[in-house]
Amino acid sequence: MAAKSKSIHICSECGYESVKWYGKCPGCGEWNTLHEEIVQISKPSASRSPALQNFSRPLNIRDISMQDEQRYKTQLGELDRVLGGGIVKGSLVLLGGDPGIGKSTILLQICEHLGKQLKILYVSGEESSRQLKLRASRLNIQSDNLFIMTETDIEIVCEAIRSEQPDLVMIDSIQTMNFNEISSSSGSVTQVRECTNLLMRTAKNLEIPVIIVGHVNKDGAIAGPKVLEHIVDAVLYFEGDKRLSYRILRAVKNRYGSTNEIGIFEMGDNGLNEVENPSLMLLSERPKNVSGTCVVCTMEGMRPILAEIQGLATISGFGNPRRMATGFDYNRMSLLLAILEKRAGYFFSNADTYINVVGGLRLDEPAVDLAVAMSLVSSLKDVPIPEDTLAFGEIGLAGEIRSVSRIEDRINEAARLGFKRCIIPYYNLKSLKRKQHDIELIGAKSIRDAFNSISKV
Repeated sequence: MAAKSKSIHICSECGYESVKWYGKCPGCGEWNTLHEEIVQISKPSASRSPALQNFSRPLNIRDISMQDEQRYKTQLGELDRVLGGGIVKGSLVLLGGDPGIGKSTILLQICEHLGKQLKILYVSGEESSRQLKLRASRLNIQSDNLFIMTETDIEIVCEAIRSEQPDLVMIDSIQTMNFNEISSSSGSVTQVRECTNLLMRTAKNLEIPVIIVGHVNKDGAIAGPKVLEHIVDAVLYFEGDKRLSYRILRAVKNRYGSTNEIGIFEMGDNGLNEVENPSLMLLSERPKNVSGTCVVCTMEGMRPILAEIQGLATISGFGNPRRMATGFDYNRMSLLLAILEKRAGYFFSNADTYINVVGGLRLDEPAVDLAVAMSLVSSLKDVPIPEDTLAFGEIGLAGEIRSVSRIEDRINEAARLGFKRCIIPYYNLKSLKRKQHDIELIGAKSIRDAFNSISKV
């Protein structure tokens, strides 16, 4: 019997299915996310399916061997750190990020390192083989074990994986793949979900790791249903402004490692270069004896990173002063300005105020509050903060400085880079067991205490 077709509406955010269209998705509450799809409905056969005839029997967990378990080292230390030690056999990894941020570039660089011992199949649905060759030549990719395939039919791709038996497969990108049994266009919710499911079954059955590139929408999330991120084993995001040189690779989900690790890269002429010491690079061009700049130690995952925060406060020539924040939450900056005026007596109501995090980083940790406040007060009073001093701490609405986590890791990183003075929350200073380094620790209870401590230096 021929398959029947039916029209349904599927939410692009959560995958909710409905027979009628809604302006607001009943599943996730998002507006204008339900799109119409045509699906085929086939009548189930009366005969027993092959899947039921050859079903897999349950195994005792003690009988499962771990001897063949191994990870492929990519030779990119920052990437291996985020993956938890390397690429696991049979895993499905989703790599997302803004256009032009370096997703395809890092895939080709992986091919150069792993291609010395492994057979790699690179499937591209966006570029021709000649275009890939040109980009590989620019990146100096000369692996003999790299095979290129330009195809968008996911069934043909999976059949090629079965016949070629590569050690690693890369799909660029999942939004260009299509499943012929589904009548909707490539990139639709149904197509992305079913293509990923087919790749997942192929990767698990053959124990071949697959890396999938996923486009992002205007909100920065992976384009397609949220179930896509539930299907895969690991979800990696490239963050950063493509107009700047630094990129942060962050794991949002990882079944084989921690999601607290990040990798930092710098985009150069020869591709993405690892930044093994990001703190030193971010502080290399810091100005000296200039007001409005303060160094903070923030935690990116499990790694402490020192970053420079620049603040500028200047008398406004208009009735409404201007506020601008780059790399820091605008609403958080407005909150800190209100606290500085109400609790500390520093008035910014008639001043244009600007905040900038150097290097294109985005800092969302509450421990950054104290450094932001001190940079603004330093600019307002035109009093430079000593270059060998850094500060970190969370500021409450009462103007108090609250304790932060991983205090010893932050102090160790500051001491390693030669800082002599560190302004920390008072209650963190009381909880420290012993002094590990020759660095002066100043405990501050309020913003005024913190700023007065540097004015006495």
